[in-house]
Amino acid sequence: MKLSEVAHRLHARLVAGEGQSQPVDGEVDITAVAGIEQAGPGEITFIANPKYASAISTTRATAVIVAEDFPPAQITTLRTSNPRLAFARSVELFYQRPVYSPGLHPTAVIDPSAKLGRGASIGPCVIIDADVEIGDGCVLLPHVVIYRGARIGHRFFAHSHAVVREYCQIGDDVTLQNGAVIGADGFGFSKDDEGGWQKIVQSGIVALEDRVEVQALACVDRASIGETRVKRGAKIDNLVQVGHGSVVGENSMLCAQAGLAGSTTLGKDVILAGQVGVAGHCHIGDGVVATAQTGIPHDVAAGQMVSGYPAIENRRWLRCVAMFNKLPELGKAVRKSREPANP
Repeated sequence: MKLSEVAHRLHARLVAGEGQSQPVDGEVDITAVAGIEQAGPGEITFIANPKYASAISTTRATAVIVAEDFPPAQITTLRTSNPRLAFARSVELFYQRPVYSPGLHPTAVIDPSAKLGRGASIGPCVIIDADVEIGDGCVLLPHVVIYRGARIGHRFFAHSHAVVREYCQIGDDVTLQNGAVIGADGFGFSKDDEGGWQKIVQSGIVALEDRVEVQALACVDRASIGETRVKRGAKIDNLVQVGHGSVVGENSMLCAQAGLAGSTTLGKDVILAGQVGVAGHCHIGDGVVATAQTGIPHDVAAGQMVSGYPAIENRRWLRCVAMFNKLPELGKAVRKSREPANP
């Protein structure tokens, strides 16, 4: 693909490097996208974080995707208001996804009452139970299991070993990565008179709205009554746990190993970084960001950035951490101040 076409597709401006006597050669061939340290001639790369700006002086790439306000560089740049998004789109230009042709593998088991839309691609050992409905253009890779009564929209893509449990509802353009489990029983038990644990029947469902992606080995549990809902555009990373009866707001992002206890509600555009834990029955407002390993035992108002356990405002947490590192010296000073004065 020509460099000028790459720029056009990325909605980026081609800018010649400082000291280049000739205009940008838009006809040069671009064959791939690579990291800034690995890229060579004929490849493009990107810089989104200013801390890596110095790497632009040593890269061998033909051009670099940068922000509009990036300092002048010695190399050809593709300047855009959102370099990270442009990089993501550039990868799509060059990566050839596997194509799965419509058809039904002979080892798949599909109940006669199930309804599949047009163009379905059903791989080996897929199981589709009774009364399931799936829209057009679905791709189910080997060993996917769809329990009875599930309702699934158009362009559903389920990687190997993904599971959708009974009666769950899934919208359009949803992707389940390997081993994702949608609608397993919520963790509900009650003590009986003999001190044992009586299981609470999990009679509710999980509803995933349009454009949700659930990544590998993540679990979204069904509700005891009612539903667990993941709203439009939300993204759930590997090994995330969404407890029963919870709500994940639109375009929210739950990063690796985050966990929501039951009946947690997240607003829209919430970001929970890796290993964030939220106690049950908490409400997290719109736009909240929780940094890695934050523990949230209470509600958090919209727009806050929180850290630590128990979660507090991020800047305060940073001051606390700085103070914590000084505790040995502070303790020594306090002990010294309490010593009797020498006569």
